[in-house]
Amino acid sequence: MRSGTISFGQKLVLSYLAFVLIPVVLIGTYAYTSTRRSVKEQFSAGIQGTLRQMKDNVAYTLEDLKRVSGLLYYDQKMQQYLRGYEEGWSSYEATTNYLKPKLLGTVNATGVPIWLSVYVASGTLPEIYYAQNQDSDPLQTKVGKFELYHIGRIADRSWYAGLPGAEGKPDANARFMQIETDTAFRNISLVRRLNDEYRLTPLGLIRITVKIGELFKTIDAQKIGDASYIAVLSEKRELMYASGDPPPQSGKTGRFFTVEETVTELGWTIAAYVPNRLVESGAAKVRNLTLFVCIVSFLFLAMLGIVVSRFFASRVAKVVAVLEAFREGDFRRRTVDSGGDEFARIFRALNEVGEHTDMLIRDVYVANLRKREAELAALQAQINPHFLYNTLSSISRLAKFGEIGKLHDMVMALAKFYRLTLSDGRAIIPIEDEWQQARAYVDIQRIKHRDRLRFSFRIDEGLFRYDTIKLILQPFIENVLEHSWYGGEPIWLKVWGYAQDESIVFQIIDDGVGMPPGKIESIFASSGVKAGYGIRNVHERIRLQFGEPFGVSIRSGRGIGTSIKIVIPKFTEG
Repeated sequence: MRSGTISFGQKLVLSYLAFVLIPVVLIGTYAYTSTRRSVKEQFSAGIQGTLRQMKDNVAYTLEDLKRVSGLLYYDQKMQQYLRGYEEGWSSYEATTNYLKPKLLGTVNATGVPIWLSVYVASGTLPEIYYAQNQDSDPLQTKVGKFELYHIGRIADRSWYAGLPGAEGKPDANARFMQIETDTAFRNISLVRRLNDEYRLTPLGLIRITVKIGELFKTIDAQKIGDASYIAVLSEKRELMYASGDPPPQSGKTGRFFTVEETVTELGWTIAAYVPNRLVESGAAKVRNLTLFVCIVSFLFLAMLGIVVSRFFASRVAKVVAVLEAFREGDFRRRTVDSGGDEFARIFRALNEVGEHTDMLIRDVYVANLRKREAELAALQAQINPHFLYNTLSSISRLAKFGEIGKLHDMVMALAKFYRLTLSDGRAIIPIEDEWQQARAYVDIQRIKHRDRLRFSFRIDEGLFRYDTIKLILQPFIENVLEHSWYGGEPIWLKVWGYAQDESIVFQIIDDGVGMPPGKIESIFASSGVKAGYGIRNVHERIRLQFGEPFGVSIRSGRGIGTSIKIVIPKFTEG
């Protein structure tokens, strides 16, 4: 095994561990997340229930204050006295014998300390109040528990003018608000208009003042948990009451879990801040148990996976060893497996493949290689004697006719041709040399045929940097000059070379006699006519060297000439 690579056994173990780890992690994560969420929801529901109970206690106290105000509001006899117009002894008697006892009884009718202030519209009733500083807390005084004032004392107060009913429409609703010195002394007042139920006219105002702490005294942070904190916040999120040690400002959104309930009558919010450790304490046990189960499950499955992976890896290693031997040429390597599964069948198949391949190499492969080499050598050797025979015949004819000058030129052209053709015995030559060979051959034939041969050579010189197998142009030029003459007419011969994508194309075009139908097929047939030997030779050499996509194609028609197309790949040897 190469350095830095991972063996099949290691990959098998790692993949098995991954397949084991992924579901264990997913299941464990899901179980822990679900349990944690469930515990948190239960804990939150418990806190919410406790907070709701505290809110209900506050609401009960507020309703009790409304009930107390109702003792005055719905007292018909009191309304009769308040709408009376008698002065002197009658008003004094009504105040002493009824109003004072009524107000005192009202104060004592609630379970929390209150201060009662009644403002009357009737100017005939005497005021009842106790000498005290107007800036002092009335709930802290030890003298009296109620006051009776004329409404004129508060007629110019903005809070009074803003109460519903000020425009003359009776309003009997009780409202909780902080007025006068309530904010300074952390009090809150219930304010309710007194109305004449028969005449629908205002009779005065009831104000019941109570300590905020008395309203929320049932709120206890210890009922939620250690280190918890409960804050009562106004509509403007101002702190009105608190229980427990306040958390750091940054902890409210970090280390604390928050639950809120709204007191509808006040519009205030009861917010409980619970340390996350209390919320997480229940989930911690489940988390630890989940981790333990997941780790044990993973270790057990991992050990099982390692054992199974090693078993299969050892058998795969046998297959790899046989294949490595085959790659190195040792097809006599055999392996034995006594099992009856698929691996045993693979081993038997490998043994048979090795045996058969060894036989094929000896009987077929080597023989075919030798045959192909012999064919290439024979085809290459055949082309040169064929051309030489034709050229020497031409030289012989010149000698017979005594044309010594032309004979000299032809011999020199032939020498140049063979100098390029021999090319140090190489079968692959530059395209430039192949092109010069064709030009030398045409020079030889031009001497022979004189003005009857007209030719045109044109090539993209950029192709000269590529190579080709030699003698692919000359045989076609030779065939033109041997078989394309049409009576005494001259022949136009065009030889072109150009690039086409990743291929190089040579075209040999003549305007000679052309070929009859069926002649082209017979040329490329293995038992083709003798006249097409040179064409078939070039085609077969190109196919043997470069493969099927390349070779020779012919287009021809009787009386219209012939077009030869030779296609080879762009390549450079070495």
